[in-house]
Amino acid sequence: MDANPKYLDPQTLAKLQGLELRARSIVEGYVSGVHRSPYHGFSIEFAEHREYSPGDDLRYVDWKVFGKSDKFYLKQYEEETNLVVYLVLDTSESMRYKSDDAALSKLEYAQCIAASLAYLVLQQQDSVGLVTFDSEVRSLVRPSSNPSHLKQLLHVMETSEPHRKTRTGPIFHDLAERLKRRGLVVILSDLFDDVGTMLAGLKHFRHRRHDIVMFHVLDPAELDFPFKQTTLFKGLEQLPDVLTDPRSLRQAYLEEFGKFLNSVRKGCRDQRADYLQLRTDQSLDVALSSYVAARMARMA
Repeated sequence: MDANPKYLDPQTLAKLQGLELRARSIVEGYVSGVHRSPYHGFSIEFAEHREYSPGDDLRYVDWKVFGKSDKFYLKQYEEETNLVVYLVLDTSESMRYKSDDAALSKLEYAQCIAASLAYLVLQQQDSVGLVTFDSEVRSLVRPSSNPSHLKQLLHVMETSEPHRKTRTGPIFHDLAERLKRRGLVVILSDLFDDVGTMLAGLKHFRHRRHDIVMFHVLDPAELDFPFKQTTLFKGLEQLPDVLTDPRSLRQAYLEEFGKFLNSVRKGCRDQRADYLQLRTDQSLDVALSSYVAARMARMA
């Protein structure tokens, strides 16, 4: 961790330690271990050529290159045993929202999920990186498999300030070009943005042959709209405040929100992205462990 004194603040360290402990308890029993590879270091994903050295396996000689250059070159491939996970965390202003029935804001909930996944990946001796974004990329921590890397990821998450509007589409397009190594892109967001541009960004990830997991993080009040008395709804992400009788618009709101959820869910399915809706009043360990267990069963 950086030696800057502010990183040694006892309260900050306490928050980080708490987040790490929660991560350990949430993922207990779901470490899958070393990935199996039938290719012994050579996978089906071509990476580059290298010159032949005495003792190399002749099965991987590129004979077409030999025919043109009269030199022996081996095809090298990305090792399947080294999974790379990119955690993409939405830190826009709407992620600050927390209703009375939720213990955590959407951002805090997403941070706990991200920290848990980071711990899980590092326990598997795989690599994990982190991107935080709103209207632009705010931080990009390159993937690493070093166990001490977790502290850096937690620090970046804890110091993220949710103040700005989100722009998922342009951000996803940008990241699809910047994340060079093919891997698992895990997005944690409320997705309060234009669905069409967001899905175009997902398509770009798929074009770059990334696997995608979408954790759609929502507050229970956003899903259930339980408001009954005249309420001042505070505008986020540059929207105005609105004073209204919620009973008069509840049905219309639920219909529109339902359409939004259906569009996101269908769009993710069309892009072959895993989609999981998460309520912030939902137990963290149940939410994460049930998904990880289901994914492991599919991959078995």
